[in-house]
Amino acid sequence: MRTLAILPVKSFPQAKERLRPGLSPELRHGLAEAMFADVLAALRRTEAIDAIYVVSAGESAREIAEAQGARIMKDSELGHNAAASLGVKAALETGAERVVLVPGDCPALDPEELDGLLARPAGPPFVVIVPDRHGTGTNALLLRPPDAIEPAFGPGSCERHLRLAQEAGIGAEVVEVPSLAIDIDTPEDLEALEGLAAADTAARTRELLATLAQRC
Repeated sequence: MRTLAILPVKSFPQAKERLRPGLSPELRHGLAEAMFADVLAALRRTEAIDAIYVVSAGESAREIAEAQGARIMKDSELGHNAAASLGVKAALETGAERVVLVPGDCPALDPEELDGLLARPAGPPFVVIVPDRHGTGTNALLLRPPDAIEPAFGPGSCERHLRLAQEAGIGAEVVEVPSLAIDIDTPEDLEALEGLAAADTAARTRELLATLAQRC
């Protein structure tokens, strides 16, 4: 089954505004870049993924992705959902049977856990929603076919994605994936990451955080 990963990424200078009180623009940029690189590395190690599409208005993100063999799509910084939809459209054009949408700020992503998610029997059509650690947001969305529902990320998106699937008459399931539980938006998320990341995940992010700790 042809499976594409879609990774929408905000331009690094505009990323992680909610960390503004504690981190300078340069450090927020560095953190966003490190997390993106970690997620991209995990996707490349996920056996069930056939190709990775990175959708970003940021030149730096596109250069990193291209160097790692990902396919690049340029968006107009219209938001995460617009970028995700652009990736879904491209996946449909390639004949992909399903897509998994993953954000660029879940650096602890474990390839084995993602392979486990992709190995679950489902559909078609079917929607699998991976919630954040609070159980309200969506940190990954598996769609079979790619246009099963329209991506609707943001606050409350876990319930929203379930409702969209129900309205479309499509089966849906919420599946917790520990390494996808934490997306980094707040200082509390950074603290939670320290206890979650396995030894071989989030390498660049943990290196950056260790450097920051030494400065303090």
